[in-house]
Amino acid sequence: MLITLLVEHPAGALDIVRHTPPWVWLLLAGLIALGLSQWRERRATLARVTVLPVAMVLLSLLGLVTAFARGGTLLPALAAWLASFALVWLLLRRLGAPSGARFDPNSARFHLPGSPWPLLLILAIFLLKYAVGVELAMQPQTASHLNFVLGVAGAYGVLSSLFASRAAALWRLACSH
Repeated sequence: MLITLLVEHPAGALDIVRHTPPWVWLLLAGLIALGLSQWRERRATLARVTVLPVAMVLLSLLGLVTAFARGGTLLPALAAWLASFALVWLLLRRLGAPSGARFDPNSARFHLPGSPWPLLLILAIFLLKYAVGVELAMQPQTASHLNFVLGVAGAYGVLSSLFASRAAALWRLACSH
């Protein structure tokens, strides 16, 4: 419904934006700031490189719960999330830390190159959660359509696993010292 609305009535997007609570835009601004901070070269502790992936995994799981708990499709959603998360994890497990990343055991800090990927993943998770929220506000019965549920859950799982895989590669780099 959302895609149809935007294609056939692009002005409808303004109504959607107008009816979005202000806290959503504050959250988006904070997430963008966080993502932009990842774009520049920086130093970070192991805890710091872990917090963002954990937060994004939790945000994606929260997205599933808020979208599908009332529709009776939460269990298939969680199964699809887990399957897609695991598949991406298995595909990426052999990848090393980002090129140029180094761990200094003396200071217990990483030297990390800047990257646009965290920002893109943050925006993808936010936009997915936003679009699902709008879709379900317009057509709540969509939460019981298994194809929709599995697609959304799979997308959340893939995005979460991309974040988690990067953090795991950094953990492996730290543990190798």
